[in-house]
Amino acid sequence: MIISETSRLNAIITQGAQNVISDLRFLELEISRWKAGPERALQITGEKYYSNEHEILFRNRTMIAKDGATVELENLPNNKIIDNQYAKMVDQKKNYLVGKPFTITSDDETYVEALKDVFDKAFIRTLKNVTEDAFNQGKGWVHPFYGEDGKLRFKRFEAYEILPFWNDKDHTDLEYAVRLYEVDVYKDNETRELVEKVEVYTKQGIDRYTLDDGRLIPDPENPHSDYLIIENGDDAERYNWGKIPLIAFKANNKETPLIKRVKSLQDGINIMLSDFENRMQEDAWNTIIVLENYDGADLSEFRQNLAQFGAVKVRSEDGSHGGVSTLTIAFTSENFKAILELFKKALIENARGYDAKDDRMSGNPNQMNIQSMYSDIDLDADDMETEYQASLEELAFFIDAHINNTLGKDYSAVDFEITFNRNVLINTSELIDNCQKSSGLVSKETILAKHPFVDDVIEELDRLKQEAAQAVDSYGAFPLEQQVNDDETG
Repeated sequence: MIISETSRLNAIITQGAQNVISDLRFLELEISRWKAGPERALQITGEKYYSNEHEILFRNRTMIAKDGATVELENLPNNKIIDNQYAKMVDQKKNYLVGKPFTITSDDETYVEALKDVFDKAFIRTLKNVTEDAFNQGKGWVHPFYGEDGKLRFKRFEAYEILPFWNDKDHTDLEYAVRLYEVDVYKDNETRELVEKVEVYTKQGIDRYTLDDGRLIPDPENPHSDYLIIENGDDAERYNWGKIPLIAFKANNKETPLIKRVKSLQDGINIMLSDFENRMQEDAWNTIIVLENYDGADLSEFRQNLAQFGAVKVRSEDGSHGGVSTLTIAFTSENFKAILELFKKALIENARGYDAKDDRMSGNPNQMNIQSMYSDIDLDADDMETEYQASLEELAFFIDAHINNTLGKDYSAVDFEITFNRNVLINTSELIDNCQKSSGLVSKETILAKHPFVDDVIEELDRLKQEAAQAVDSYGAFPLEQQVNDDETG
């Protein structure tokens, strides 16, 4: 059933047992409400701002008329400049956390090797794209599935396509989910139009519909499918996970998109730059011209004569002297520059990023200054990593089931740990010096884990063992007399 028991009880209490709506009608109403809701609108806004589709592009220059109505001014410069600091913050925070491959550790080395086969380069790319979704839309979705080659793969879904239904307030237990997406189809082989498709993900498989004028119509070609179908002659073996294969990777526990924090600041930056260029193009308007006895009554004609001939005609009669005087409006670019710098600094702080041009990075910064600059982005990354670790643990259920099905090995009771190698600027020489000073105080494995040149600690330890073995073999290859002489001569 689609509606949970709790939802059904609430419906019975509020509507009466005779008026409970059907499962399909419930989905239709929920999809309609969600499509026009603020949460999905904010997710779409985050994606648009990342792709340079900002609000400034729809801005018109206006004034208030006599009756109080807003009137558009079409004869003024209307520049629409975008300085996409928001996208810069998204890329910065994304690459800071998942820009480098993560490290997998476990007490069972065979499990680590099996996980490495699943967490390949394609998965790392998918995780990076999902992290971009998490910042732009509050969360990203990963759908594990089997490809035509029988290999376990991972598909990324946009958050604004997914309507989840949770069993708990903290959004950790997914009851079922709806995916809404658009496809291009041709009607009568000539007319092209967009059709809205709906997929309902449950423990029993996927139910498919077409959304037509708010109504769900079952897909006539493939109304239902299981998550894995293996063709066996005339028969087909159908399998389901026993769990919904959709995992949410959240930016934070509130699932708040980054655009919600910084949209007003990004709009302010765009407005300041656009207004600055408008003012530069309106240079003639920096001076207000005062006319006395102007020979003509139309101001547009006066402006045209001034622009075309550089002169105007005035007259003096009946004791009134004609003339032209000016009032100058002071315009300084320093004001715009100061406000623009304030906006950019505030955007970085509210996005919890870092300024690579920070004064603390001048000269030869020490590690303390670098850590101070990274403090905000570190705090945000800590929250996100906590959410990601829980999501990867959910994903492990499907990976363990896949390994068990393909290799016949059950690792469900074996723990593993994912370590995200954050993309941090470091003072390499200072860090190496600290590693050398720590020799004899902590284990070699701990030192190698902190060394800037080491990516895989286990692999590096194996290399050191091989080098030591080769050194022993080389030493033992000399004749005994030469070894003794070498020892005596030092």
